[in-house]
Amino acid sequence: MTLTLTRIIAGLVGLGALGVLGPWLATVLLDNVNDDPVRSLGVPVDTRLIARGAYLAIAGDCAACHTAPGGRAFAGGLALATPIGAVYASNITPDKETGIGNYSYGDFERALRRGIRPDGSTLYPAMPFPSYARVTDGDTKALYAYFQHGIVAVRQPDKSPDIAWPLSMRWPLTYWRWLFSPEVSETAQISNADPLRDRGTYLVEGLGHCGACHTPRGLGLEEKALTDRDGPHYLSGSLVDNYVASDLRGDLLTGLGTWTQDDIVQFLQAGRNKNAAAFGGMSDVIIHSTQGMHTEDIRAIAHYLKSLPASGSETAFFYKIAVASALASGNVSMRGALDYLNNCAACHLSSGKGYSQTFPALAGNPVVNTSDPSSLINIVLNGGTMPPTNAAPTHFTMPSLGARLSDQEVADVLTFIRSSWGNRASSVVPLQVARMRSVTRTARREPSP
Repeated sequence: MTLTLTRIIAGLVGLGALGVLGPWLATVLLDNVNDDPVRSLGVPVDTRLIARGAYLAIAGDCAACHTAPGGRAFAGGLALATPIGAVYASNITPDKETGIGNYSYGDFERALRRGIRPDGSTLYPAMPFPSYARVTDGDTKALYAYFQHGIVAVRQPDKSPDIAWPLSMRWPLTYWRWLFSPEVSETAQISNADPLRDRGTYLVEGLGHCGACHTPRGLGLEEKALTDRDGPHYLSGSLVDNYVASDLRGDLLTGLGTWTQDDIVQFLQAGRNKNAAAFGGMSDVIIHSTQGMHTEDIRAIAHYLKSLPASGSETAFFYKIAVASALASGNVSMRGALDYLNNCAACHLSSGKGYSQTFPALAGNPVVNTSDPSSLINIVLNGGTMPPTNAAPTHFTMPSLGARLSDQEVADVLTFIRSSWGNRASSVVPLQVARMRSVTRTARREPSP
């Protein structure tokens, strides 16, 4: 798919060049006409505005992308993987040479909500400006005040993207923005019928940009839906950084259909609940964002998510005791059963029900039952740590089993898990495991065994 996508984009670039549609024409003809790069903030900057911006930066999860591991806050440098190569988050501290210290309010607004840099070129859509197009003027002003006056300036030049030419050219991105990014609108998501849902809509579809990870992408790397009004693709799950960002709709087996609003609140505040534990990129979201949000905003998010219908027609999970009884009696005749007992049952139990708030249940777990087993393969190979949070400061680690288990053994034990206790997901094959092992080893730059 990546090769096909690369050819498609390269072809579009070539057609643009042959048609004599250069960067000047793209910038002049296709930019939004009612933005203004030199406009002023128009409101006084005081401690209240800066404090409001600080909270909005938490709600928008700005730190998770703009702070590299071990790096200074908001100084950028984090690699963001895309199918055409890595791009690196920019320095958004108020440093005047390497950050955004010289940005006018107009420059900031254009970058945040329209994806336009001060030089007129377009940001890579790793920046979720299609979602931020829904951020209000008031919140945009508070964010600008915070990033200009509320954080420490850090001198750190931005890193160039690891994208080969011609895909690294920025001017074709103007056409991408014109095709796939909505016009700035503060009221598109407001129904006025349910204020709590309206607030949740704004946080999920706009400031929180949840769809950037949880919505599948099209051939042009665009989100297939930007809001729930765009259809059932929205928040139906997607592959991000070798993990599946979960289905957040009302699907009974693979989504949030069986979760209550309180379950969602607890997960977003503590990183765990009786159904699941956070892993991968969602751990960063909880650490940097949702655990620091006001409870009323988290409840608004939960209320909104529970209003979304299922994207499919799944039937509910029904627990079956046969496998648990077989394991308890020492019957390991099923393929993968012995590996499960040797490597998994001590924490997740022969019943597959785990320990609530500690080791998540595998029986009925949406991550186990999703059609794409990437998350499971990645966790088994490389392990994972439940994020420590203010609400649940203890944390537990799933050990890496990649050195202990062969590709065939990983495939067998995951197939066993995905077909036991009432789970009904597809089998895992060794080739899928081998690919994940190779991809994640390369990402960590580890030597082959």
